[in-house]
Amino acid sequence: MHICVYGASGSQLDRAYFDAARALGRLLAGSGHTLVFGGGAGGLMGACAEGAAERNGDIYGIAPRFFDEPGILFPRCSRFLFTETMAERKSAMEEASEAFIALPGGIGTFEEFFETLTLKQLGRHGKPIALLNTLDYYAPLVDMLERAAEGGFLSRSCLELFALCATPEEALRHVCTAPERTGSIRRLTDYNK
Repeated sequence: MHICVYGASGSQLDRAYFDAARALGRLLAGSGHTLVFGGGAGGLMGACAEGAAERNGDIYGIAPRFFDEPGILFPRCSRFLFTETMAERKSAMEEASEAFIALPGGIGTFEEFFETLTLKQLGRHGKPIALLNTLDYYAPLVDMLERAAEGGFLSRSCLELFALCATPEEALRHVCTAPERTGSIRRLTDYNK
């Protein structure tokens, strides 16, 4: 299975985040899965890729050409795709993947998670999505989504389109066992009936 992992690129983070990211990479590779990621050498993305490399995993990096600077990209990818823009990068990652796991991250990770979730809600894919909730990082985000659902800003069923997972093992188990959801999602054409 090709599993896309989103995550922070920053380096000034609690060690527990790096440990969980590296453990996830080792789990992916040890289970025979391909890591699809944004190609970065640093932060949690790099830690996940390091973990996969430790187990001789298949690592597919995707990044815009302007990131091709010394020390920026992970040097041990099995293969690498360069894109022209960040939008093309995100699209290529989505197309290459059968499931998504978001490690803790900043605005880029949030944007990637929310686009993937939005596309799933719109029925454009039925791929499993997991948030790896290391140190309870995503609890405020889930609280915000629950408040939005309570206020009628989004459907409560949207909260069922992803899983909040406490450990790398739980996140991997979710994306490997979650059923396809395309049949239960309203498509844009349904709104015209």
